[in-house]
Amino acid sequence: MKRCKWVNLKNPIYIKYHDEEWGNPVHDDKMLYELFILESFQAGLSWECVLNKREDFRKAFDNFDIDKIVNYDENKIQELLNNKNIIRNKLKIHASISNSKIFKAIQKEFKSFDNYIWSFTQNKIIKEKYTLRTTSPLSDKISSDLKKRGMKYSGSTIVYSYLQAIGIIYAHGDECDLKQ
Repeated sequence: MKRCKWVNLKNPIYIKYHDEEWGNPVHDDKMLYELFILESFQAGLSWECVLNKREDFRKAFDNFDIDKIVNYDENKIQELLNNKNIIRNKLKIHASISNSKIFKAIQKEFKSFDNYIWSFTQNKIIKEKYTLRTTSPLSDKISSDLKKRGMKYSGSTIVYSYLQAIGIIYAHGDECDLKQ
């Protein structure tokens, strides 16, 4: 099978992610949350780096149980900072906790994060050709809204990558057998 040129064909985790997850519409709030937290840890790093640590993140972050994460205390933060299997950035760890509280507030306001995030496109998938573009007017708009709500590590580049991951933006390359 031919895949998007950005996929590292030597990394089975990356191949599986590309083939089975990336670009597929996600409507489950738990998965939307997990991917949001993981994307925030990507800032300044490659997605492949984060993806390779995904299982370790799941273990360290209580399987992305938002109700546990919003209550993390200094002891848990220290435990995360000492965990060599995840990205140990103090600012990102603190942001993941405060962003979780905002994520929950969005869920309450919109009845789900799914309703919130998909409302920006009226539940439509945006198909575009894959380019090396890292932002769009849509990611700018969502990023701006998230920042107004107090989210950190939610810049337009992170949001654009997130939108691709959750299938709002579908952008497999021309060379890819998965393109539609």
